[in-house]
Amino acid sequence: MIRLSATQKFTAYVVLAGLSALMLLPFIWMLISSVKTNNQLFTTPIRWWVWPLHLDNYAQALALIPFWSQLRNTALLSVLTVIGTVLSSSFTAYGLAKVSWIGRRLLLGVLIVTMLLPAIVTLVPTYVIFRDLGWVNTYLPLIVPTFLGTPYYIFLFRQFFLRIPESVSEAARIDGASELRIYARIIMPLSRPVVVAVSALAFVQSWTDYLGPLIYLDNPDQWTLSLGLTEFLTKYSVQWNYMMAASVVFTLPLIIVFFLGNKYILSGISFTADVG
Repeated sequence: MIRLSATQKFTAYVVLAGLSALMLLPFIWMLISSVKTNNQLFTTPIRWWVWPLHLDNYAQALALIPFWSQLRNTALLSVLTVIGTVLSSSFTAYGLAKVSWIGRRLLLGVLIVTMLLPAIVTLVPTYVIFRDLGWVNTYLPLIVPTFLGTPYYIFLFRQFFLRIPESVSEAARIDGASELRIYARIIMPLSRPVVVAVSALAFVQSWTDYLGPLIYLDNPDQWTLSLGLTEFLTKYSVQWNYMMAASVVFTLPLIIVFFLGNKYILSGISFTADVG
């Protein structure tokens, strides 16, 4: 292990703090812009602080779009996506990590190969399938696939499950526990870090998804916030202060999820990195 001197540690912290501030700059600018008037956004030189703060921008922005209905739609899709992703991916990963059967390594290899396939390649055939099923203009194309397993999340779960000693599962089998009971009562409670990490990643992916709702949802009453913000930009492109306010509200749940699950997200992903 490399030991750093006090000076080296201080330098590293200063550099990291500077990089962090640089990456936070766009969000800070968005937050400040959300409480300005439209004229104050384009002053030269840039005014980083204004008074009074125009907090009414948020009320105005949310009134220009059906925010609450779109928030409900987005939250519904995100919650169901998290539930489907965690259940299906963890259950599949348990079979690949803890159950011995012929062909599981081959299936794992196929699973990894599918991760290398760009989603855009399967976009048209997937749409045709959902169209023939009559699922277009419903939430089913956005929800059902998450209950069928996601390769990347299956891989994360499998790598974490491999860290759990096999003796734990063997002891449960000797006591007469079924594989389903071992999965539900032993493995999953021990896998909280990766469960939280996958839940957070799936939530962010669903919350910010634009292409899926754009393709499958034609009815404005079913739109999510990502589509609502795009419509807002199209109709009110000159009202940048309102756009910034709406964007802050859209981003807020993602920030909350990150800070609440930050500890588990980092540990869940890092624990899966060194298992073969």
